[in-house]
Amino acid sequence: MAFTPLHDRVLVRRVQSDEKTKGGLIIPDSAKEKPAEGEIVAAGEGARKDSGELIPMAVKAGDRILFGKWSGTEVTLDGEELLIMKESDILGIIA
Repeated sequence: MAFTPLHDRVLVRRVQSDEKTKGGLIIPDSAKEKPAEGEIVAAGEGARKDSGELIPMAVKAGDRILFGKWSGTEVTLDGEELLIMKESDILGIIA
């Protein structure tokens, strides 16, 4: 894939959620919520201050993250559904 986000944006692949509940019930696709967890595929270089100084990104490609339920813009690249969002939409990094 030849896509690089600009500034303080990241490209995120959603992590698939479990197909079953803890009790063993299978969850149909129509009842599933989209997961708010993902993996960063690509990241921009960072935002810039008014002085032009670069503010480096706190995340990098490969990081697993949590983000808000309505965060990002859905895009399809190479047949895969991904999200583009600002770094400020990311709630945290999963260790």
